[in-house]
Amino acid sequence: MTTHRTELDRFFDLALDIFVIASADGRWLRASAAVTDILGYSVEEFLSIGYMDMIHPDDHPKTLLALERQLRHGEALSNFEARFRHKNGSWRVLSWRSQPEGQLMYAVARDVTDSAAAIEQRAAELAAANQRLAEQLQRLSLLSRITRVIGERQDLRSIFQVVVHALEEELAVDFCSICLYDAAQNQLAVSCVGARTEPLARQVNLVDEAIVPIDENGLGRCVSGDLVYEPDVAATRFDFPAKLASVGMRSLVIAPLLVESQVFGVLVCARRAPQAFVSGECEFLRQASEHTALAAHQAQLYGALQRAYDDLRQTQQQVMQQERLRALGQMASGIAHDINNAISPMSLYADSLLEREPNLTEDGRRQLETIQRAVDDVAQTVARMGEFYRFREPRAALLPVDLNLLVEHVVDLTRPRWSDMAQQRGSVIRLQLDLDPDLPQIAAVESQIRDALVNLVFNAVDAMPNGGPLTIRTRCSDSGRHRISIEVADSGVGMDEDTRRRCFEPFFTTKGARGTGLGLAMVYGVAERHGANLDIESEPGVGTTVRLSFAKIATTRDMRSQTSAVAVGPQRILVVDDDPLLLRSLRDSLESDGHEVVTASGGQAGINAFVESHAEGRPFPFVITDLGMPHVDGRKVASTIKASVPGTVIFLLTGWGRRLVAEGEIPPGIDEVLSKPPKLADLRNALASRLPSETHSN
Repeated sequence: MTTHRTELDRFFDLALDIFVIASADGRWLRASAAVTDILGYSVEEFLSIGYMDMIHPDDHPKTLLALERQLRHGEALSNFEARFRHKNGSWRVLSWRSQPEGQLMYAVARDVTDSAAAIEQRAAELAAANQRLAEQLQRLSLLSRITRVIGERQDLRSIFQVVVHALEEELAVDFCSICLYDAAQNQLAVSCVGARTEPLARQVNLVDEAIVPIDENGLGRCVSGDLVYEPDVAATRFDFPAKLASVGMRSLVIAPLLVESQVFGVLVCARRAPQAFVSGECEFLRQASEHTALAAHQAQLYGALQRAYDDLRQTQQQVMQQERLRALGQMASGIAHDINNAISPMSLYADSLLEREPNLTEDGRRQLETIQRAVDDVAQTVARMGEFYRFREPRAALLPVDLNLLVEHVVDLTRPRWSDMAQQRGSVIRLQLDLDPDLPQIAAVESQIRDALVNLVFNAVDAMPNGGPLTIRTRCSDSGRHRISIEVADSGVGMDEDTRRRCFEPFFTTKGARGTGLGLAMVYGVAERHGANLDIESEPGVGTTVRLSFAKIATTRDMRSQTSAVAVGPQRILVVDDDPLLLRSLRDSLESDGHEVVTASGGQAGINAFVESHAEGRPFPFVITDLGMPHVDGRKVASTIKASVPGTVIFLLTGWGRRLVAEGEIPPGIDEVLSKPPKLADLRNALASRLPSETHSN
């Protein structure tokens, strides 16, 4: 045993490499004499220093990891290099081979310091790799920031501005712009130029909307989807890179903006130095262009979706407006029936008295005329309410209308409102007429267009409490002169978007107690019935323009002439209604014209009276019947009488007359529909139109 220890001692003394035995707690237990030759320490000095105290601090982590693997897992270690401090303070590189055994570690170390150059080279390579990694991380961070910011934008312009600004500032490019590609024209159009790039771009006319042809500039590869890198464009023969070279640019990268295999634009980046873009930067620009293209595509989709939503909302508003007007019209029709019944006797008696009473005093005649006008106004108001939602009635008389002449009439009618009354409150309204002298005529109901224009003028005056210009303009709104427009424009308070959206709603008004909310709704109804376009342009504090656009006259086929009232010879007439006042007034008025009139209170009474009289040989050639009556209505009266005596002429006199005609709901058996309140002239015309001309009285 003693001999064995002596041989081991001699081995430790003669070995050229360092042999050591170490403990798990970091102490050297035994070392060979080579430590003196390699590290300058005596064996005793070496053993007194812990091995972690001798290792270069930068090598501590990997050394601790190696020790843990050896002592905890029993792994052997081979060619493990670490720097150890020489006694003179320098560092020696030792390559270790070790084997753990229990809590001890047996190891041998060889001095490989002579290969330090290789270590330095590897360190330099590692540093370069770290630098490249840092640059890549920096570019990834930049790409992430660009992506996040452009993801918050919803329009192309702001997306492009974010991208070019980021590339100028953080990628340090000297020239940056984005161009949009027009495949049909095979050209690029400059869409966005960076702030630092703009002075250079102006020098070579590459500002916004400048056109860059493709074929003449070798850009075909880029618009085909490939990234193009030109290390030096100084000697290029193409116009586009030559322009960049003329302002000092030498290296150029063009990356396609590609979505779903379609190029819709390109990203252009350039630097002053030649060969200034490394492969990592080219790859970054390719990725940046992809993210930009995706964000731009999403913005385009968002814009298209927003436009579709706006169109849908506008359509919904139009439908809701029409439904509101339809509901109002239907409600008004019911109201009209009762009102018209109530004012019919007044209308008939006023007509009769004015026509047949020559001894009326002047005051009495004036009062009757006032009653007559009031009845007519009530009837017209109720009729307009019921017509808001309707298209033009088939019977409406469409006649050629000269809008310029109609404007002159409206100016005269409204002069007290925009001139005299305005001056009374201390404001001046300056009326300006801008009329096209060659304006074609339109086919319209003149009274309805006149009422619409009067309403628009009154609205314009109310919108200018402090006065200002009021303009009425006519013109052809297209080059073919197929559309005729009339505009009423004021410089008043204007409307915000919510008011403009609701202004056609019935009963919606911003005038408080002064307004009814029916004016613009009536104008809307007139436009609908004439197939006209109605547009409003308004801005708070600037004013409002209302435009009606009509088709010019193409044919007079729909024009109808009015039939003048004529008197007819005495006729035998049956009048059927459930309103005793109306029965009496109709009987009195018709008897005043010489007719023999029999009245029946209700539908069944009317049928009975007709049948009995016919059986007695005294038929009724004419029957006037109401529509809405209890138990037996006017439809039943008409169908029964027509079945009995087909040649009988039946007039339907009803407060729903306009609606029945407008909606094509005239009941079977009815020869003509008359509206309440009736006029003597309407009754006479109806009777005259159903008789041979020789039976008309002179």
